[in-house]
Amino acid sequence: MRSALAVLGMLSLATASIWPVPSVLVNGTTNTAVGSAQITAWYLSSPILAAAIRRYNMIIESEAFTPPADYDKVAPNFEGTLTGMSIVVDHEDEALSLDTDESYVLDVPVSGVAKLRAKSIYGAMRGMETYSQLLVSRGGFRFIKGTPIHIEDRPMLQHRGLLLDTARNYYPLGDILRTLDAMSFNKLNVFHWHIVDSQSWPVESKSFPNLQKQGAYAPNMQYSYEDVQEVIEYARERGIRVIPEFDMPGHTYAVGLSKPKIMSCLNKQPNWDKFAAEPPSGQLNIAKRAALDFASKMVGEYAQLFTDNVFHLGGDEVNLECWKDDPDVSTYLAANPEESVESLLVNFYAKLYSAVSAQNKTGMAWEETLFRTGYAPPKKTIIQSWIDQASIPKTVAKGYRSIASPASAYYLDCGHGAWLATAGNSWCDPFKTWMHIYNFDPLANITNVEQRKLVIGAEVALWSEQSDSTVLDARLWPRAAAMAETSWSGKVNANGHVRTTKEVLQRLHNQRFRMVGRGIMAEPLQPLWCARNPGACLVP
Repeated sequence: MRSALAVLGMLSLATASIWPVPSVLVNGTTNTAVGSAQITAWYLSSPILAAAIRRYNMIIESEAFTPPADYDKVAPNFEGTLTGMSIVVDHEDEALSLDTDESYVLDVPVSGVAKLRAKSIYGAMRGMETYSQLLVSRGGFRFIKGTPIHIEDRPMLQHRGLLLDTARNYYPLGDILRTLDAMSFNKLNVFHWHIVDSQSWPVESKSFPNLQKQGAYAPNMQYSYEDVQEVIEYARERGIRVIPEFDMPGHTYAVGLSKPKIMSCLNKQPNWDKFAAEPPSGQLNIAKRAALDFASKMVGEYAQLFTDNVFHLGGDEVNLECWKDDPDVSTYLAANPEESVESLLVNFYAKLYSAVSAQNKTGMAWEETLFRTGYAPPKKTIIQSWIDQASIPKTVAKGYRSIASPASAYYLDCGHGAWLATAGNSWCDPFKTWMHIYNFDPLANITNVEQRKLVIGAEVALWSEQSDSTVLDARLWPRAAAMAETSWSGKVNANGHVRTTKEVLQRLHNQRFRMVGRGIMAEPLQPLWCARNPGACLVP
């Protein structure tokens, strides 16, 4: 009646409903009717866990998910009845960090009460999501396939992230909260909020109030302190950390709208491409003490607003020509011949990372900070590797922790052609299909065991040059779900079998339809006929 999970072209009854696939699953062949699926926990002290139980009970109460392949099937015979699920959590500590234990053990009997055990409240959340996915409907009956079920589950990577750029185009607060919901449905645990960039500064600053007044697109396209705090709390209630990014010294034109005296190469036209990766050009003037003071004070302010202990300083795509063309930089270098643009940049980064450290935060940076500036960040700095896939082994070879975000695999904005009013493709085309994303392995080409441990995460990115509210859900989902599984489960089952996209397709169909039912407008993978006829649309 029980067999170890082995995805070898066929799905076990229980596994067919679960995304991401669990580390260990043992199941039987019985169908269990759902009398009550309500979740209970004794001796609760955590408000966050209590809220999560209420949330999942609402999902369970309202959801009647029928897998697309079951659309015309009648209810099966039942050999037992589920009467609910109880939760036991070892520690109800609500702290959330890179080291939070998200493991859980779930047992669903043929008849009686299911039991969920977890080390932390956030592990309990992951187990509740799995539990909710086991419940399916057919012929007006709800039931669980393949009981009894035993699941032991934990993530492969500690950081499983999604970057959203809210500066190039603005997203209302509701879009962000809905994205956090979708992340929790896929067990993602880091919202990387690329909150400002050259094009706009939409977040409130109390130290420099003109930043958002003059830098936001409009008064109704801003995030107040209260908005930010709501996002952070909403995310924490779903086991998601919020890491802010304030990119410096490049990508800062919007700062110049209120503080032009601390800037270089502001909106150079028409030859902006000499000074920036994209328009409008503008970088903090690294030769001016006032620019460094501004950056340090800004770090101090936002390090207090954003509660996570990681603070992203950007550092990508700085343009040396911008500073070499600046008369104030030229005057400074003439008076200080022992210095150069490169040494000024190294000094700027050193002061900036000192400001982060003074706030008891860990710095995070794009890989150029490590490889292209002559600066050696503190060894605790987390490096986001994006330029190519080879950047990941290069980063860990230097002893730094890496978040894998290669544009060639994980950039969700690619594939829509050039946006600069010129014919042709964008720099990162083609479109990254869910299969391409699923097939990428962040640990590829890293054979050293200790270096493999330094790959602590993976992260998909949606840059918003061609995205806003109208396309958000479809740009993200279900492609981000593909990375969510490989970062949670890895690419290899416990028995050594490497999962293929052909094998996981039907489960992803199920997850996509489930998300749509929960209000996430994820784009379709195939015609509905294919989802209803598993295996019939595969290439022979």
